[in-house]
Amino acid sequence: MPFLDDDEVPSAAAGRAAARFAHNQDAPGTEERKHHRRRLIVAGLLAVWGPGLVVMLADTDAGSLITAAQSGARWGYRMVLPQLVLIPILYFVQEMTIRLGVHTGRGHGALIRERFGRGWAWLSATTLFLSGAGALLIEFAAVAGVGELFGISKDLTVPLAAALLVGIALTGSYRRFERIGVALGLLELVFIPAMILAHPDPHAVVAGLGHFPLGNGSYMKLLAANVGAVIMPWMIFYQQGAVIDKKLGRHEISSSRRDTAFGSVLTQIVMIVTIVTFAATVGIHHPGAALNGVVDMSKALRPFLSAAGAKVFLGAAMLGAALVAALVASLAGAWGLSEVAGWSHSLNERPSRSTARFYITYAAVHVLGAAVVLMSVNLVNLVVDVMVMNALLLPIVLGFLLLLEAKVLPRDQRMRGAHRVIATALCIAVIGFGLYVVPSTFG
Repeated sequence: MPFLDDDEVPSAAAGRAAARFAHNQDAPGTEERKHHRRRLIVAGLLAVWGPGLVVMLADTDAGSLITAAQSGARWGYRMVLPQLVLIPILYFVQEMTIRLGVHTGRGHGALIRERFGRGWAWLSATTLFLSGAGALLIEFAAVAGVGELFGISKDLTVPLAAALLVGIALTGSYRRFERIGVALGLLELVFIPAMILAHPDPHAVVAGLGHFPLGNGSYMKLLAANVGAVIMPWMIFYQQGAVIDKKLGRHEISSSRRDTAFGSVLTQIVMIVTIVTFAATVGIHHPGAALNGVVDMSKALRPFLSAAGAKVFLGAAMLGAALVAALVASLAGAWGLSEVAGWSHSLNERPSRSTARFYITYAAVHVLGAAVVLMSVNLVNLVVDVMVMNALLLPIVLGFLLLLEAKVLPRDQRMRGAHRVIATALCIAVIGFGLYVVPSTFG
């Protein structure tokens, strides 16, 4: 796990957390000093880490898990290496939001409004709303599917999920919101035992790393789906807003980068675990099996994990992925619209007259999303539609991010040299692969 550098100056947030342990402490012995330092390091990490981890866990949402399952079932281990390649793409894009948030103290929508005008800001907010609304529908549909696994009607599970998500935001504390989000997102790791029980062949996994049927249209479509779904508009808005709401300063940029890097690796591990699990089971024995939702995925795994194992492992992972993504996407949407409109918005302030429009927006998207799903939504068709929509939005989202990074930040904080070339090239690659989804989806 990453640690603070020896010469890293304690920040306000980390310092406050560490002070509880440092006040009036006297550690004369070597072992006591080491233990004391470890406690300070942990306190500092807890004070800074969170935004990157939460947003990355949310990136592996229900739609991503369905895409990963289909990738493993259809193409075995040939989709594992692309997941590793996506790690630096995730990191480079989200790392820009850290510097923008810390050095400007302004949210993504606010910066676009101030730099490019209200028209462009509302265009950006529209992309955020469309992407966030689509994601929220997918997550609620997944929650309904998980309930179905255990014989619980969506008429109960979806409203309960909506009420829980709204209630979490009303606690008046961003840190509490973040901790709950991390706890929900870590449920995705429950799927690791499922991979172990699937008994994947290590030699087959290694062999799959070097085989890319790029001439096959079906493979390229799934590859584009994996790449095109990596960066969502709500991820950029969320992490920049979270950095501000958490009151992180310049001295925390190093730790925030580690938080984001760790989250980038962790979320792709979840994707790889899902691919390997379905490749070692469905991909070998029933490669043509339909995986059109949570119930289909569970049925496909039952012969290998038992009925109870398939329900528990898949249900927990999918529920955690859906809830943390719903939290992040909806909050990012409320933050973004509030920034563009100039409304007061912070989770550190309880609902009041000044924050009413922000909280009403946050609650309204949950109510509307739940209502749409209760009217019956085909999850697979929805995933495809949202994937195509996000592909169309990528040029706008990443374009604004690169422009803001180059124009708004102080010169000494901008990307330079190889860093700029690599990050820009990766963004262009994501845009290209994302746009590939559109014509291939419509044949």
